[in-house]
Amino acid sequence: MGLPQEQTKDDTTPMRSTRGRMPSGKPNPVDVHVGARVRLRRTLLGMSQEKLGEAIGLTFQQVQKYERGANRIGASRLWDLSRVLDCPMSFFFEEMDDETASSSPRNLSGDSRDLEPRDNDPMTKRETLELVRAYYRINDYHVRRRIYELAKSLASTEEPVES
Repeated sequence: MGLPQEQTKDDTTPMRSTRGRMPSGKPNPVDVHVGARVRLRRTLLGMSQEKLGEAIGLTFQQVQKYERGANRIGASRLWDLSRVLDCPMSFFFEEMDDETASSSPRNLSGDSRDLEPRDNDPMTKRETLELVRAYYRINDYHVRRRIYELAKSLASTEEPVES
């Protein structure tokens, strides 16, 4: 069952979904930030909008709309972009200022209950992502397995260190 495309303000007045846009109709600043980071990474790699579009099955005009924040980038498309642009998905959210972050749809909806901070979660650290990527670049399964066993044995003999 999908989400309804229309909501009703009262029994007679239908309201269209804002699809993440600001009340003014402008793109959400978070989407603009993510688009700017896509453009930054593409530019750093010397890749044209056309080449990026070809790599992910889009036209260069669609890439332009993503980069301006006019179109929101879905999770699966963001995943594709991270692969083609050779960066972690977190790259697209880095350096976001507090004002932009406060414009997320969750905060705009009025339901801005604080979530538990995940500062100590190793799965949110860049080091973890880099380690996992390096691990899976090892082609020999037996070597990979030995490194896995080594890491497990080292972890069980040392006290955890906060970084």
